Amino acid sequence: MALTLAPVVSTAESDAPSINLLPGTRLQQGGLLIGQVAPGARVFRDGEALPVDASGRFVTGFHRDDPDTVTLRWEMPDGQAGERVFPVTQREYDIQRIDGLPSSMVSPPQAVIDRIVAEADRVKAARAHQSPAMGIFEGFIWPVSGRITSVYGSQRILNGKPRQPHYGLDIAAETGRPIRASAAGIVRLADTDLYYTGGTVIIDHGMGVSSTYLHMSRLDVAVGDRVEQGAVIGAVGATGRVTGAHLCFRYNWFDKRLDPALLLPDAQP
Repeated sequence: MALTLAPVVSTAESDAPSINLLPGTRLQQGGLLIGQVAPGARVFRDGEALPVDASGRFVTGFHRDDPDTVTLRWEMPDGQAGERVFPVTQREYDIQRIDGLPSSMVSPPQAVIDRIVAEADRVKAARAHQSPAMGIFEGFIWPVSGRITSVYGSQRILNGKPRQPHYGLDIAAETGRPIRASAAGIVRLADTDLYYTGGTVIIDHGMGVSSTYLHMSRLDVAVGDRVEQGAVIGAVGATGRVTGAHLCFRYNWFDKRLDPALLLPDAQP
């Protein structure tokens, strides 16, 4: 079902056209702001222009460690403009410290580092597309159901060295269980053997929002394929650096990592 408008958020200084916040907005770290302005208006986040569709809809996302406010400015074709500062709720994350590990478990050899860096560049490019809206305004569905074994934002510190935080939901499921596209979009990356994540698919849903599916045992899509919400794109697996079969599922707004728990329905199917 398409999203409907919430009441207008007006500036205190003026009755000029402002921003409508749409259902699904989560003003917190890991969340997504979904908004609408008058058609033809431009929107800026902290001075940087955001993609806006023909009806005035736009999105912007908040990273795990984003600051506690975001400033949005809108400019109408007739010269009217407005600005509003929105609060961004700060969160606490599970931090685990483990000391005494062999150095080989903490720092991989240079050849592996080179591969990791090259693959990270490909992933970054896949998430950088500024495409027209596809599934982004239709809501999201769970790609697979199962027990949640790891959540967004958690982090390990190994031998005093912070590792990259976990940026998704780990959903335990048996190898071979079908994985479905969380929303309609275009496949921007499909690779069966990335170093950390094994079988990996990234789907562009438009307006900078993408979903990522990791550790897959089978890929049923290729780069450039257009998929509809709910289409089977592959199967759960244990590929890459994992200890058991599961799907690590993620969302991004360009390079900002979003929390799937804030975008998905509360109940699994």
